[in-house]
Amino acid sequence: MNRSERLYIIDQMLGTGRAVPIEEFLARLEVSPATFKRDLEYLRDRLQAPIVWNQTARGYLFGQASGVGPRYELPGLWFSAKELFALLAAQKILADIEPGVLAAHVAPLQSRLSSLLETSGHSSAEVSRRVRLLSMAKRPIEPRYFADIAWALFCRQQIKVDHWHRKRDDIVTRTLSPQRLVHYRDNWYLDAWCHLRNELRSFAAETLLRVTVVPEVAKEIADETLDAHYATAYGIFAGAPTETASLLFSAERARWVRHETWHSEQRGEDLPDGRYRLQVPYSDERELLMDIMRHGAHILVEKPFGLRRRLQEELHAINLQYSAG
Repeated sequence: MNRSERLYIIDQMLGTGRAVPIEEFLARLEVSPATFKRDLEYLRDRLQAPIVWNQTARGYLFGQASGVGPRYELPGLWFSAKELFALLAAQKILADIEPGVLAAHVAPLQSRLSSLLETSGHSSAEVSRRVRLLSMAKRPIEPRYFADIAWALFCRQQIKVDHWHRKRDDIVTRTLSPQRLVHYRDNWYLDAWCHLRNELRSFAAETLLRVTVVPEVAKEIADETLDAHYATAYGIFAGAPTETASLLFSAERARWVRHETWHSEQRGEDLPDGRYRLQVPYSDERELLMDIMRHGAHILVEKPFGLRRRLQEELHAINLQYSAG
C-alpha cells in the first residue's frame, strides 16, 4: 500500500466523526507506529488537515479548521497501471454495448466508473481523452448469438451450433456443452465440450454462425480439468504441453522481450553477450509461430526441431510468394 492510499484511508476513517484509536489505524493500514506518525504529520503540516487527539476518547478525529491558511483537501488519488486499465477497459466495454434493454442498467455503472476516474483529480472525459486503449485485430460477433452462448453457459444448457472451420472453409454442425468464455487478445473464445468429437475444444466466438439453445443439460467438466487442459500451454490453443520451445533473441530485441510474459511457466535466461533465451511450453504451434515471426531475424528457434522445421517451411513459402512476383 503506497502513501496516497494510506492517506485516503486515514481520511475515510477520520471522516466517520468518531475518535479512532491508533491501534485501529495500525491494523487497517498494516504499518508501523512510526510510519503512521509520519503520515499524520504529512496530513497536518502539508495538507492542513485539522486532526486532533481526543484524550478522553483516546483517539484521533477531525477538529475545527482554524480558518487561517489554505483549506484542507486531499490531492487526487491516482491509479496503478492495472487499476487504470481495468477502469478504462470497463468503460470501453460498456460504451460498446448497443442501446437496448440493458441501457437503463448500464448507465449507473458508467456513472460509477466516471466518478472513480475523477478521484484522480481530473475529469473522466479528460482521462479518457488522454489515455487510449487500442484494439488490434478485433473480430465482430453476432450479438444475438453471443447472448445465446452466454445464456447457455450460465444456465448450464447445451447449444447446437453451425461452426465455420476457417482452415478448411467448411461448416460443421456440432452440439456443445459451454464451459467458459475467454476474452483473449481482443477477441472472444468459447471453451466447450464438443459432443461430436467427445473432447474439450476452443472455438472463436465469431465462427459460430448459428447458435440454438437446446434443453439438454450441459456436461460438467471439473475446474481442475479445464485448467489443466486450457491454462497450461501456449495461448488460446491450449492443452497439456507436449513441447517446450527454446527461443534465442538478439541483444537488441532482448531489451523488450525479457520484460514480456509469454506464458505463466516460462523460463528466461540472460546470456553474457546480451542475448536472451526464453523457454515456453506449448501444445499447438500455430499461435507460437505467429509470435515468433513478428520478431523476424531477431529470433532463432533453437528447439524443438519440429517447430524449427515448420518455421523454415513457412518462411520458404513466403519467399516463394514474393519471388514469384
